[in-house]
Amino acid sequence: MKPHPFRRTAAPVVASLSALALVACTGGSEDGSDSGNGGGETEAITAEQFEEAMSTPTELTFWSWVPDIQNQVDMFEEAYPEIDVEYVNVGQGAEHYQQMRTAIQAGSGAPDVAQVEYQHLASFRLGGDLLDLTPYLQEDLSAAYPDWVWSQVSADGGLWGIPQDTGPLGSLYRTDLFADAGIEVPTTWDEFAQAAADYREAMPDSYLTNMPGNDPGQFVGLLWQAGARPFAYDGAETVTIDLDSPEVLQVVEYWQGLIADDLVSVDPDFNDQWYQALANGKYASWQVAAWGPVFLQGTAGNTSGLWAASTLPQWEEGQNISGNWGGSTDAVLSSTDNPIAATELARWINVEEAPATRFVQEQFLFPPSLSILESEEFLAEESEFYGGQQVNATFAEISETVPTDDFGWLPFMDFAYSAYNETLGSAIADRGDLVAGLQAWEAELVEYAESQGFTVE
Repeated sequence: MKPHPFRRTAAPVVASLSALALVACTGGSEDGSDSGNGGGETEAITAEQFEEAMSTPTELTFWSWVPDIQNQVDMFEEAYPEIDVEYVNVGQGAEHYQQMRTAIQAGSGAPDVAQVEYQHLASFRLGGDLLDLTPYLQEDLSAAYPDWVWSQVSADGGLWGIPQDTGPLGSLYRTDLFADAGIEVPTTWDEFAQAAADYREAMPDSYLTNMPGNDPGQFVGLLWQAGARPFAYDGAETVTIDLDSPEVLQVVEYWQGLIADDLVSVDPDFNDQWYQALANGKYASWQVAAWGPVFLQGTAGNTSGLWAASTLPQWEEGQNISGNWGGSTDAVLSSTDNPIAATELARWINVEEAPATRFVQEQFLFPPSLSILESEEFLAEESEFYGGQQVNATFAEISETVPTDDFGWLPFMDFAYSAYNETLGSAIADRGDLVAGLQAWEAELVEYAESQGFTVE
């Protein structure tokens, strides 16, 4: 089984502010306009400029790790016969980003369009390496997405990527194991803790769930749900690192109690042992993003018909709030010589109905656009693996509950996630002091930010 495309083990590869200023690229364009980092600095193109650009023989390079995305590229080339797109997979996650930065710093070899996860957009904006797409679009796309999705790609007056997929968080659970243990699906985190204890007593060789120490994306998604806003970046030189807020501490102390009492396992995820544990019933539930239902079918096929999907437990009874874990955009690099065609490639494959629907039906990405999230065909699909449940409808409803206020990121999330694994993540894996691990994580982030020239708030 291959690692899931949203689970990362990132290496710290972000340069300092001064170094990034030296290597920031400002590419030319078909119309000769500036295509740098500042939102709103370029005049909007006309329909005539768009038609001219898309009917002029042009070569683009596109980097992505989405399986079979060549299908969407072929459809784009059919729609625009004069545009030739070279699709390249240079690696997944950290390797992909390292290759991007190497090419950017070398001043040659960078793609025109690249897949960039939401949490990494800020790091490429920092160096002026992303194009503000706003002037190159022929339509306002903001109403095409839930507000929380749009907030992930728009900042400082600019649009820095076209959403490709998202990962609103829900729960998958084994109906047979819940029944065997005599427990109901918990609707609050207090009920979840009691269910974890009851399940452990009834099923001593397994756990209600697993909390891995090597997956910061999942944990940050749970912070998002709890109302924490641990990170922010002002687009210039100031970052916010707030890991000692009441909301963060609430989540950390909650899982500290479950881990200390051996009520949840702490196995690292996305490895062979974890895949086997999902299949053999070691975990009765998984708090996972909307890409999880399809992923689970390929991992635990022998359990078909025994799973169901629900919302996350809530911190307060009566609430209905989620967070997000994963998801990507297609972004255009500011070094492109063809910003109009590159922007249209990013837009077309993700917005037009045929290629966007294909992402859902063939590549099993969870859609970010309201047109698909609200389509009857998508919502009505029943899954045999989940006992005939309309799982798409469940997660489409969950997507509506992700808070619309901005959830920000640092311009060095690769380092932040790596530091998590060595601090808070290590404390989880060792069943140690999670609060101390949290404090160590925050201290490392503050020290790193200041060493790179950022002001920390």
